[in-house]
Amino acid sequence: MNAMHVEMGEIENEPVRPKITDAKGILQQNREFLDFFWDIAKPEQEIRLKAIENLIQYLKTSEKTDELTYTLKRLVDGLAHTREAARPGFSLALGQVLSVFEEVPLRTAFDQIKEKHNLAKVKKKLIRNAAFGNFFGVLALSQSTRLPKEPQVVLECVQLLQSLSQYREHLRDLPRKTMVDILSETSEEVFEEVLLGALQTDLSSAFSTPEQLQLLLVAMQRFPQVLKPKKLKKLLGTSTIITMDNIPKLTDVLKMAARSVKKDRLLPAVALDLLQISLREDNFELFWRETIINGMLKDQPGPTHYLSYRLLGSALPLLTLAQLKQVLNGEVMRAYGEHVVSAQLPDRFKFAPEMETYVGDFLQGCDDPEKQLAVMVAFSLLTNQGYPVVPSFWRVVQHLQPTALQSYVDWLKDMFLNPRLDSCLDFSTRRQKENQEGGVQRENCIFRLRKWIIPRLTSIAENNQVKREEALVMDVARFVFFHAFFNAKKATPDILETEATLSVPLDEKTRAIVINSFFGLLQHINHLPLLGDSPEVAARNQRHVQGVMADGSMWIFCLVRYADSLLNQPKYAQSTQPFSPEQRQAWDSMLASVGTLMKKSKKGQTPETSAFQQLFLLVGIHLFKAPEDLVDLMQDLQNCMEKAQEKKSKKKKAVTGSAAAGEEEPHWAEVVVDILLSLLSQPSRHIRHVCRTVFSNICPHVTARALTAILDVLDPDKDEEDSAIVVTDDTDSDKIKKKDKKKKGEDDEDDEEMNEEESDASDDDSDEGEDEAMEEGGEVDQNFRIELMKVLQNQGAVATKVDGSDDDELDDEAMMKLDGSIASLFLEQKKKMQAKKDEKDKLKKEKTLVRDFKIKVLDLVEVFLARQGSSPLVLGMVEPLLSVIESGMSSESDQQEQDFLRKAADIFKNQLCRAKQYCKTVGDRQGELHDLLEKLMTKTQKLSDSSVSLYFFSASLYLVKVLRGGVPGASADSKTTLSTEELSFMGNVDVERVSAIFKGALCSFMTRRKSPLSGLMFVDLFTRFPVLCVNLLVTAVEHITTGVREHQQSQASAMVLRGLQSREVQQLLAGDPWAGLLQQAVGRVAASLETVVETGKNKVVQEKLVKALELGLFLVKTVNQQKLSVDLEPLKKVLQSMREVLGFRKTGQMEDTYWAVMKHFGVIKPKRDRTRKTKEDQAEPTAPKKKKGFLPETKKRKNRKKQLPVSEQGAADANTVPLGKPEGGKNQKQEETARRDTWTGSDQEGQDDTACRQTEGRRGRIKWTI
Repeated sequence: MNAMHVEMGEIENEPVRPKITDAKGILQQNREFLDFFWDIAKPEQEIRLKAIENLIQYLKTSEKTDELTYTLKRLVDGLAHTREAARPGFSLALGQVLSVFEEVPLRTAFDQIKEKHNLAKVKKKLIRNAAFGNFFGVLALSQSTRLPKEPQVVLECVQLLQSLSQYREHLRDLPRKTMVDILSETSEEVFEEVLLGALQTDLSSAFSTPEQLQLLLVAMQRFPQVLKPKKLKKLLGTSTIITMDNIPKLTDVLKMAARSVKKDRLLPAVALDLLQISLREDNFELFWRETIINGMLKDQPGPTHYLSYRLLGSALPLLTLAQLKQVLNGEVMRAYGEHVVSAQLPDRFKFAPEMETYVGDFLQGCDDPEKQLAVMVAFSLLTNQGYPVVPSFWRVVQHLQPTALQSYVDWLKDMFLNPRLDSCLDFSTRRQKENQEGGVQRENCIFRLRKWIIPRLTSIAENNQVKREEALVMDVARFVFFHAFFNAKKATPDILETEATLSVPLDEKTRAIVINSFFGLLQHINHLPLLGDSPEVAARNQRHVQGVMADGSMWIFCLVRYADSLLNQPKYAQSTQPFSPEQRQAWDSMLASVGTLMKKSKKGQTPETSAFQQLFLLVGIHLFKAPEDLVDLMQDLQNCMEKAQEKKSKKKKAVTGSAAAGEEEPHWAEVVVDILLSLLSQPSRHIRHVCRTVFSNICPHVTARALTAILDVLDPDKDEEDSAIVVTDDTDSDKIKKKDKKKKGEDDEDDEEMNEEESDASDDDSDEGEDEAMEEGGEVDQNFRIELMKVLQNQGAVATKVDGSDDDELDDEAMMKLDGSIASLFLEQKKKMQAKKDEKDKLKKEKTLVRDFKIKVLDLVEVFLARQGSSPLVLGMVEPLLSVIESGMSSESDQQEQDFLRKAADIFKNQLCRAKQYCKTVGDRQGELHDLLEKLMTKTQKLSDSSVSLYFFSASLYLVKVLRGGVPGASADSKTTLSTEELSFMGNVDVERVSAIFKGALCSFMTRRKSPLSGLMFVDLFTRFPVLCVNLLVTAVEHITTGVREHQQSQASAMVLRGLQSREVQQLLAGDPWAGLLQQAVGRVAASLETVVETGKNKVVQEKLVKALELGLFLVKTVNQQKLSVDLEPLKKVLQSMREVLGFRKTGQMEDTYWAVMKHFGVIKPKRDRTRKTKEDQAEPTAPKKKKGFLPETKKRKNRKKQLPVSEQGAADANTVPLGKPEGGKNQKQEETARRDTWTGSDQEGQDDTACRQTEGRRGRIKWTI
């Protein structure tokens, strides 16, 4: 290949080479044709396939007979290619050529394959390639689809594959698999007459290897009339495969097959074929019991077990209902369950995803609901001490048919009511058996089973992929609600849930799980779209109708009605927590209010009506969970609704006399906001969503006091007493601790094996934690030290100053008394330390709850800004949100605090400052807003954090935008050109005052060495408000030279450039002001550039120079284009002098900008001088450089006789080694030739093409030389 890249100069100096012979005829082929074979050998599959397609098309259109012959020979040669990726490409290409061009006899191709890749003649080191060449050759003949038509070639192919079996270390089981493929395409006549004799040995030894057994099984399936029982009796000694005598042999073969696919993780084909033969011979029970259960499962867990699991999954579609129940209730399932539990540990192979795929494929392809139900029930009954091993949310449920799904739900409900543990395929792991000497308690198993059933029921109702109807979802919701809050006393047909009673009563832990599951389900069905496949349902779902049923009623209202029917029939259903008279009155008033609101909504639905309706239903359904806390809330909500209705009627009657009375009492919207804040303090996603929806509906009615109540929650300066709505007393934290302990216990019970292994470590950690608790604080407690010294002195263990008897020893009784005193003292100290730790944990937990509550309250702020962004009330959010951001930046950075800060900053930046809808009418608040603007800008300059300063500056720009209001004539189309009067419009902005404020900030930024402000802030100001930009440009131009540091000067240049580039600024300064400003900027830029003596590696100076040059480029270009009377001579002189000082001979942003400016002055960048160095320069000693490769002697045209510079230590050795020659004695030209010869000898496939390319390239060069 290197010969293809030889340079022309080297060709001219080479001696005449001998004439190249073309015995293979390759030189007569064109380049396009040869490229096909190079592409076929490439590793990319797409390139190979495209090359094969193009080759076939080329041969079809070509009329040259020698090309087809050459193609056949070239493809046969490529079958033994050294690259593994190339062999399949040549094999596929050969198969396609033989399939398309039937005039090529298969015998000819087969003979060429045997001759080219003769294993008897090939060298030992090429045996592997030759073996692959034979195999891929037979594979190509098989892929040509012409092999069955030539029986003799089929026979020889099979014989060749049999001979390749001795090269198993290279080919593995590929020859046997190819024989199976050939058999599957061979006719019965050819098999009986031709192949049966050749395969006699393989078929008679079928029980030796998996490949031979699979060959027999495929032949039996393909040719049952040939391999009849009599023939099998003659071959194997038995007329059937599955017999007691053959069971040990079959077991050994399956174990061999399992180990052979250990890394591939797939089911061997021989196992599935054996299963099918057992079904055909009606010996499936014998095969499954003796081969799988008593054979494969007796080994240690590993490949044999995984083969059994895969065979179980693959057998599901093939078995009858009775066989399914037998297999799914046997030892294979039990072993699979033990694997699932033990595989929960990390770094363990998990088979569960594969089994889920098997079950999903079976359910998807099965049309029998009974079989579907049998499989689902069997996997649900596989339990570990009562807890099923399959997850409660199992995706395969989505493939169940409606009838099977309903039956499965009924079975789950029945198992919850009457847990039948004897029907479960239960097991315990070895570690569980060791740790539970007294046996497994039945009550614990029932709890674990019910704990799994309830999430399984709710997951079916929540999964949108499941084909479910409204009746099924409501049935599940009613069932879960009933057993969460009621008990059945007597059966009645009006309440279906009372017809079946609990065989084992629910304990507190189970009922807590049911309650949490119900409210989780309530959260989901509140967002549930319409169910069904009708066009009407699809049309309504496009309008995003959620939380309602097909008849228009809300899901939560249907559940409330169901709850009311249960409360009204205490004879049949008894509440677990009966309502007091006050609570029942609150419930009845809620129903009456909802009924009134629903009547009004029929006349016309309003956001206010919908908000109250959702609030009543939400608080009503939560009365069953916390009735004591919500009774007062229900009364406030009732009064709030009445006030809202009274206010509406007063507005209609235009009654004004009661205005004073209205001011004394809070507005109804304020009461609703207080209720929402109370509800948000509860940890419920459903409540959070409903509160967000309700607040969105009442946003138009929210008053300033209501908004202040929301913002007070977020105020970081408020005392923690204001957060009592979240954490009121110790009972709440105790409840939380109990809940955490309960949740932790539940999680531990789900995986006891893992818990038991980690128990010792946790005990050690707790001991270490106690030691750390005694030591934490850094300093020893002085009071504890004093008490300890007193105890020791009282017992005489420490010598005092009075009696120096430190040599006296205590007797045993005194020592025992001293030990008791010290132990009691340390116990008391430990209690004190634990109390401090508990108090610290309590405060931390309360802080977490408060922060979580504030994150929820931010939802209300976000909703208000989205719905009422143009309301003047929004202006009152600026300072509170800034306080939240400033406080969050300086507080601790735990994850929850970061989430809160990130959300608050996002709301302030995107929902407030950058919102398209903003307040455009400020009324009489101009002075207040100007004062607020000045206050914010003053604080912006005093902040220490630049990131916080950015938010304050953005708030100031927002206030300017509000004061300006809507620009007359402006539209959404940014291409619209405004007049000068429209551009000058600033609304209610006091331009002089605001300009002075920002001018002071700009001067502060330019004159202070450490300022929280940045240049991008003022660039944003210049871009958004051109009027203010015009007033500040002069100040910015002055600071191009007067900035306190180079950084400020460069930022001043950037500001001025951005301001001058604005079309609005150019329009406002049109005429003499524009020319005067440019003249002033030219002078400042020239003065700034004049101070730059050298840049060196100072990045700040380089930045200043680049910004000044960019500004200068704009100034020169603008003056020349607009033909303004601006003197550019000072700038030109400075730039010319800079060239002499700095040079600007390299390339880069600074150099390119410089020469771009000089181009406008008529100075072109000179070309680099490429003259040779003088002898004096060459004689200068240079440090030896690291060689990167080599250069042939023929290519060295300069300093050929000069030796390499060497160091003083190696001077003597260097004098003996000429330049360019290595120590070995060979020159670089000889090494290059040897390397090229070695490379070409290792890859013989491309020699023909290489010779062709060399000749063509050489001819072209000679012709060009002549």
